[in-house]
Amino acid sequence: MKISKKINVARRTVMRFFTRNIGTSKTSAKVLENPAQIKRILICRPNGRLGNLLLITPLIKEVSSVFPNAQIDLFVKGGLMPVILENYPQIGEVIVLPKKPFRYLFAYLKVWMTIKKIKYDMVLNVDKDSSSGRSAVEISSAAYKFYGDAIEEDLIKNDDYDHIAKYPVYNFRDYLKVLGLKINTSNPVAAIDLKLSSEEIEKGREILNKKFDNQKKTIAIFTFATGDKCYSELWWTDFYGLLQRRYERDYNIIEILPIENVSQIRFKATSFYSKDIREIGAVIANTEIFVGADSGIMHLATQFIYLLLDFFWFPI
Repeated sequence: MKISKKINVARRTVMRFFTRNIGTSKTSAKVLENPAQIKRILICRPNGRLGNLLLITPLIKEVSSVFPNAQIDLFVKGGLMPVILENYPQIGEVIVLPKKPFRYLFAYLKVWMTIKKIKYDMVLNVDKDSSSGRSAVEISSAAYKFYGDAIEEDLIKNDDYDHIAKYPVYNFRDYLKVLGLKINTSNPVAAIDLKLSSEEIEKGREILNKKFDNQKKTIAIFTFATGDKCYSELWWTDFYGLLQRRYERDYNIIEILPIENVSQIRFKATSFYSKDIREIGAVIANTEIFVGADSGIMHLATQFIYLLLDFFWFPI
């Protein structure tokens, strides 16, 4: 492990130790008599991974529906969030935490001063285990603070509560009840949503049409993932061979390439490469099936493809 990575691991461990007892949403809650008084909200998810950022869109949609006239700011890492939320009308400022705080110490400190300085009416933390997220809630001057924790830990939870995109919504709904708001808790949690425009989807269709000069439906594969989630070249080569023999007569097969521009099948399939997340999403939206391991692109695909498989099986 690199020294810088060891330092970051140690930093996160220390931060979690010191922030584990910072505030609770229940004890800090007070009755909200007029929801219209909530004009500006900060949602905290200081993480830069595509998948984790996509997974907070259901909470953003929930907050938007409860407070339709409020501006929603985001506290995140990296530059992907403005792209993901391009078509979300209530989004205001995106506050970005540097990925390497020791290298960009001034920018790092400036972020925390910004959160302290801006007058928020409500600040919400997405991940209860995020020390940076909890700290942001704590230092803010907001009257209403949601730390991301479950209000009643011992209550029976929904069957899908453990889903990383859903439990923040369920916890937020419980917090709203503590504030005295009447909400419909039976509504299903909104899906992950990139909010592609019809023009973007049509562009994705045009890209596929240029790749394949036929009317067949398309199977998309994404062979990359990080760390242990990345299947070997041998696995993907065998899989791709089986996929060809079983489906190539009736389907086109396209490999969506990662930003690293690598392929676990050594570029044997027709491929598509782009650094534009929205363009990638538009292409996937026009395919019939997506096959890939756990990755940000997998989460991107869930909103478009009905059949999403982490492990794809079929008879030889």
